[in-house]
Amino acid sequence: MRKLFYLIIICASNHLLAQEYTLSGTIKDGENGETLLGANLFLLNTNYGVTTNEYGFYSLTAPAGNYTLVVSYIGFKETQIPIILNANKKLNFELEISSTQLKEVEVIAKETENISLRSPKLSVSKLNTKTIKQIPAVLGEVDVLKSIQLLPGVTNSGEGTVGFNVRGGAVDQNLVLLDEAIIYNTSHLFGFFSVFNADAIKNLNLYKGNIPSQYGGRVSSVLDIYQKEGNNKRFQLDGGIGLISSRLTAQGPLKSEKSSFLVAGRSSYAHLFLKAADQDNLAGFYDINFKTNYQLNKNNKLFLSGYFGRDFLEINNAIENNYGNLSGNLRWNHIFNEKLFANLSLIYSKYDYQVVLDFIGLDWVSSINNYNIKYDLKYYATPNVKLNFGLSSIHYNFDTGEVKPTDENSEINYLKLDEKRAMESAVYVSADHTLVENLTLSYGLRTSFFNRMGGQTLTNYANNQPVVYNEELEIYEEGTPVSETPYKKGDRIKNFTNFEPRFGLSYQLNEATAIKAGYSRASQYLHLISNTTSVTPVDIWAPSGKYIKPQMSNQWAIGLFKEINNNTYSFEFEAYYKNVKNRIDYIDGSNLIGNNTIETEILNGKSRAYGIEILLKKNQGPLTGWIAYTLSKSEQQTPGGSAGGPGINNGQWYYTGYDRTHDISITTNYKLSDKWSFGTNFIFQTGRPVTYPNSQYQYEGLSIANYGLRNKNRLPSYHRVDISATYIPNRKPAKRWKGEWVFGIYNIYNRKNAASITFGQNRKNGANEATRTAIFGIVPSVTYNFKF
Repeated sequence: MRKLFYLIIICASNHLLAQEYTLSGTIKDGENGETLLGANLFLLNTNYGVTTNEYGFYSLTAPAGNYTLVVSYIGFKETQIPIILNANKKLNFELEISSTQLKEVEVIAKETENISLRSPKLSVSKLNTKTIKQIPAVLGEVDVLKSIQLLPGVTNSGEGTVGFNVRGGAVDQNLVLLDEAIIYNTSHLFGFFSVFNADAIKNLNLYKGNIPSQYGGRVSSVLDIYQKEGNNKRFQLDGGIGLISSRLTAQGPLKSEKSSFLVAGRSSYAHLFLKAADQDNLAGFYDINFKTNYQLNKNNKLFLSGYFGRDFLEINNAIENNYGNLSGNLRWNHIFNEKLFANLSLIYSKYDYQVVLDFIGLDWVSSINNYNIKYDLKYYATPNVKLNFGLSSIHYNFDTGEVKPTDENSEINYLKLDEKRAMESAVYVSADHTLVENLTLSYGLRTSFFNRMGGQTLTNYANNQPVVYNEELEIYEEGTPVSETPYKKGDRIKNFTNFEPRFGLSYQLNEATAIKAGYSRASQYLHLISNTTSVTPVDIWAPSGKYIKPQMSNQWAIGLFKEINNNTYSFEFEAYYKNVKNRIDYIDGSNLIGNNTIETEILNGKSRAYGIEILLKKNQGPLTGWIAYTLSKSEQQTPGGSAGGPGINNGQWYYTGYDRTHDISITTNYKLSDKWSFGTNFIFQTGRPVTYPNSQYQYEGLSIANYGLRNKNRLPSYHRVDISATYIPNRKPAKRWKGEWVFGIYNIYNRKNAASITFGQNRKNGANEATRTAIFGIVPSVTYNFKF
């Protein structure tokens, strides 16, 4: 009996020692109540750690015992508290902003980075608004998208534009989300400014590869941007006055500690000066961001957010163009228990544009809108396993165009292009799994379903071939229409189902070094109908269907990540390879605008991109910044296939229009004193591929250029240096009004970078000539920012 009693005591003790409990809660900014995405929590001198999700929620499970819990976030003071973990506990934290870098904070930063090193996330870049606002920008306009172009693997679509290409992918292969809503056109003023107001943005994540399973619909990247929730402590005004535009943001509590709001507005006013000068050309934009939230109780919270932006253009009272985005999202956060977090979202997005050509009497309007419902859950199953799973469904409506005469005297006939409808749905599950102390895996599967719905009439072609090769003329032309098939709204034109596995791992060589690798497969069912390399207002989106197959990508990546000198420096090296099937390309002389049978203008091909990326960052001290270098190649191959003929460039691999062999960015910020800080950019890129003429012929006395192989040539290399200086005047700490002056010079040595080179004939002497067009030379700027 005595032995049995001892055995029971030992078993009970072992069970007690093995018992696990969970800490959960939210992490917020103590100054304004904003939740902190990516804040780090860990138990000191253990391997138990976690980061907060996009809503500031965390769940940390560990065996029963006595610990020291450390909570940290970049730019904030650490919090250390003793914890007796003998039951499930809910702990919320509000962190204080750190004004100085103490030695103990540096130690915690090292521990925090260890969590990042253990994470199997690969090819992801994060920026917050503080970093973005320190980067010099053209015309002094702080820009989210221009900032990410300074990261490795990301290039711009042209001088001063915000269109971006990721790892050799096209603009339409990037999924851009603002509070989960799809943004189809990211540009203001034809690409010179982005639609994202930095004052309304909390932070962003750019996934260049190994895309998490909850994202889908694009094959190159995901840019996930979160808006601020609003200050729930006190009313606050932020704003700025610049050369081109001004902005104002108001935020504050609706009900203290439970509800807050944010409204941000921005508008350009260059058009007012043009009107005052009796100019016939006008161009401008405005946008509004909105967000509010309400804490129903400790386990339920509602969010409502939205965006509306508009651009307008008028040239010589003959051409008018306006376009813009509209989005909204109603979200419900629910905490089932300390381990299960859920988010339900109802989302609406719309992009539309109008072009009025008064000189020919044409009025053209087009739009795309979608309704999206998604339900995401995070389950913190064990200390070593975290599960993400959910589902989503998006209904698309593509109004590809309506052409109307502007008046009764117009020679334009009314034309209504077909409306196209589709439904894209998906289910996904993924896991982050720590197998042993230094090896963590992520694995998941996304299954997507795409249904091209009826409601239009499709043309049928001879031999089911919408494009054929004319051997006599040696050109591609429209196939022979033989009949038409009307589809009702309830009909299904074409269905697609694709399985998209995702996999990643992190192996920690030591506490400061890790090797990571990943693979992801993605499907894209929407296609941007544009034969330009940058975003334009009249770009048209078209769904996959009978003649257009979905794009399918496979990407592999491997990298080395290292912290140096207690995380004063960090080093990242990645190599990647990506291929894409069913990448459409356009035949020579294609007509894309106002075309109801776009399938007659395209050929089916494939693309590939590969390269290496290097990022060296300095994270601490008065001088911070990074050096980014990318060596890469992006190519496409488009054979004739069933259409016959040689295809594009004789069916051989050729450079895409967004290939950049070398891309170097050096970004620095130096804090001289409490009053002065300075920023610099240096950018060098190999010139983008273009097509030049290789011969000419005479026709009726005119010299006509004959162009060679597509993208066989290149523009001259692109490079420039930008500088900025920020001056903060003397101010009393207790004074609520805080202001700063930002002085900048874009392209300080006035480099005339070629945006394009066109070829023609001189009207005076008849000689052939090439004309080089540059968008920007040297551009000074001054901006006054304030906070109250």
